Amino acid sequence: MEIRSATQSEFETVSQWAASEGWNPGLNDLEAFYAADPEGFLIGLIDGEIACSISVVKYGDDYGFLGFYIVYPKFRGQGYGMQIWKAGMARLSGRTIGLDGVVEQQDNYRKSGFKYSYKNIRYQGLVPEHLQLAKLTQQSETIIRPIAPDDLEQVFKLDKLCFGAARDEFLSSWLSGEQPDLRQSRIVISNDNISGFGAIRKCIDGYKIGPLFAYDLQTAEYLLSELISTLPPQSLITLDVPEPNTQAMMLAEQLQLDPVFTTARMYIGTPPNVKIENVFGVTTFELG
Repeated sequence: MEIRSATQSEFETVSQWAASEGWNPGLNDLEAFYAADPEGFLIGLIDGEIACSISVVKYGDDYGFLGFYIVYPKFRGQGYGMQIWKAGMARLSGRTIGLDGVVEQQDNYRKSGFKYSYKNIRYQGLVPEHLQLAKLTQQSETIIRPIAPDDLEQVFKLDKLCFGAARDEFLSSWLSGEQPDLRQSRIVISNDNISGFGAIRKCIDGYKIGPLFAYDLQTAEYLLSELISTLPPQSLITLDVPEPNTQAMMLAEQLQLDPVFTTARMYIGTPPNVKIENVFGVTTFELG
C-alpha cells in the first residue's frame, strides 16, 4: 500500500466516507483543515484507489491531533488500517497527541498508549420555537457582532486557553468571512475586551456549533442565542460538550437537546493545559 499526504480534493473522498459513517461533516470544513496543516491528511492507496485515511495535524512544536481514522469497508480486515495508523503516529512522534475516540475504538487506542482524559457528549435537536436564553444587558460597553480581522489577535488568545495550543492559521480560515448559507461567527466584546466567541456551520444534516468559548455562562448563552437566531426555523443543531463543564451541559439541556453519543478525549503524553470551564462547545472532533 502506498501511503502519502492527500491533496484537498483527494480528501473530499474521505469526507464523504465520514458522512457515510454518520459523522456529519461540515460542507466546507476542508479548506480550514488544510490551513491548519496541509501535509497532515494521509491516505493509503491500493492500485491507485483510496483504501484508508488518517489525519495527524501538527500544532506548534509539541502537540498534534489525530482524526479521520477510516478504512473503506471493502478494505477492512486486511491490515491496512494498522499500516496507516503507524504512519500517522510516526508523523506525530515526540508530541503530545490528542484524539476524540468513538466507543468501539477506545480499547485499541489504549493499546497504543492513549490514556482517557474525559468525555465529550454530542447533543442534538431542533431549534426551539421559542428560544429562551439569557441575554446580556444591552449596555454601551457590551456588544456582539461578526468577527473581524482586527479581532483575531484576542480570539487567538482565548482559543489557546481553551484548546491548549496555538492554531492561528486554522482559526483565520474557520472564522473568516460571512457566508450566511454555510457559516457564521460572532464575538462578544465587554469593556473593549473579548469575553467569548463562537461559530456555526452548515453540515450534511443541519448545523454544528463550534467552537463556543466564553469566560462565563451568560456570555456563552448570549453567543449561542445569537448564532441560533441566524438559522431557519426548526433547524437541526449539534453541540459537542465536554462533560467536566457542567454549565455547558446545562446549557445544552436548556435548549432541550438530547445526548446522542459520546467520545473519549484521550492523550498520549502530557495533556495540554486547557481551561475546560470556558469550553461550552468543542470546535470539531476531527481536529480538536
